[in-house]
Amino acid sequence: MTYTSFEFYVFLLIALFLYYIIPLRFRWVILLMGSIVFYLDMQKDNPWALLVAVLLICVTYGMGLVINHLKEKYPREKNKLKKTVIILAVLITVIPWFFIKNRNLNFSWIAPIGISFYTLQMISYLVDLYEGKICVQKNIAKYALFILFFPQIVQGPIPRYGQLGEQLYQGHRFDEKCFVKGVQLILWGFFLKLMITNRSAIIVNTIFDNPQKYAGWYVAVGGVLYSLQLYTDFLACITISQGVAGVFGIELVDNFKRPYFSTSVKEFWRRWHISLSEWLRDYIYIPLGGSRKGKIPKFINLIITFLVSGIWHGSGIKFLFWGLMHAVYQIVGEITANIKNRMYIRIGLPEQSGVRTAIKRLGVFVWVTLAWIVFRADSLKNGLLMIKSLFTVYNPWIFFDDELLKMGLDWKEWCILTVSTVILISVSRKQEKGLHIRTLILNNPFYVRWGIYIFAVIIIMIFGIYGIGFNAQDFIYGGF
Repeated sequence: MTYTSFEFYVFLLIALFLYYIIPLRFRWVILLMGSIVFYLDMQKDNPWALLVAVLLICVTYGMGLVINHLKEKYPREKNKLKKTVIILAVLITVIPWFFIKNRNLNFSWIAPIGISFYTLQMISYLVDLYEGKICVQKNIAKYALFILFFPQIVQGPIPRYGQLGEQLYQGHRFDEKCFVKGVQLILWGFFLKLMITNRSAIIVNTIFDNPQKYAGWYVAVGGVLYSLQLYTDFLACITISQGVAGVFGIELVDNFKRPYFSTSVKEFWRRWHISLSEWLRDYIYIPLGGSRKGKIPKFINLIITFLVSGIWHGSGIKFLFWGLMHAVYQIVGEITANIKNRMYIRIGLPEQSGVRTAIKRLGVFVWVTLAWIVFRADSLKNGLLMIKSLFTVYNPWIFFDDELLKMGLDWKEWCILTVSTVILISVSRKQEKGLHIRTLILNNPFYVRWGIYIFAVIIIMIFGIYGIGFNAQDFIYGGF
């Protein structure tokens, strides 16, 4: 049972029915029961994984109580015991994730789904509690709901307790507008996943699974489509998660704000996987000293932060290298900022120039895509060889001799992919201007709104890609 399976929506309808028929103060219990059922189903072939999740919930819940007790006992003192306890709590939380994610250690057989996400949730809860930003949750069942809440357990976003906690426990009355917005988000997620992600994946897999065969402009095509695939895949899952939470009246934080409209790599990370970026900023970068101690310490802190990001995404040298690439991008970008600004002014492109903005956005996309090639390749060596071939292999004729039509998509499929991508870009451009299509739709009469929704469902059912050489139910970031 996953977010794109029929069974999930049968489960969701049952959960919704039960949620809205019982008294408000007990509705959180339905969410907890639903989350347990969902997680049990996701881990039905891996009982050890559930045990790891339960043990971590119990341990971090207990450590939270200890931290709270020490804060009450020593409210103003900088007590060494309090610092020791929070450090120990964080280490205990991280160790299972480290061993499970480390490929050199044979613990993959107990790997719980979502452990990379809920490990960060637990750490943020403990640290925020230690710093006095939140109050302790004394009900272990409610704490378990915060960790296991089924719309976001698999792939995020990574919520903070202060943002999500009370929403889960207070109970929500049925609100048609919230419900319909949730349905809209679910439909948009399905559009992204089935119309764009799964089509892009066919070409991407062909190119990256055969790096010796495909070089030069093939790599450019693969890199661009992987950038598109990864973005729409992750955005689709997050959007569906927000939609599913929304039909219960619960709001999950935005995790993407159109990152490919960024004009710098620094801005890209403010828009891409926002909950992870903010977590790394608040719990790694700032505690290391951030930018408070000068340029060199700032750059070192930046490198460490992105190395941690690389480790979080996967084990192996290629993920560390990918993280290092993004750190270097930002460091070089900051060092050369004044030089680039003077150059743009000299050629007649002031700061607000549309051409200048377009050039900067294109530059960010190119740099990020080069990093994605390393990220997607089977190994760092293959990734670097693929990038090298971009500059050493000259084969632009692949765009004219039908070679791209022999890689899994015929010309009709390419047309659907292109049109779907144009729709995504158009919607994103309107969102950049503060216009939301779903709000415009909601302003129409009932029969017009639902006519649009039914038409969207029919289009997705007819033109969506299902199960051709891949599992359409899997989301890429679920593997992290």
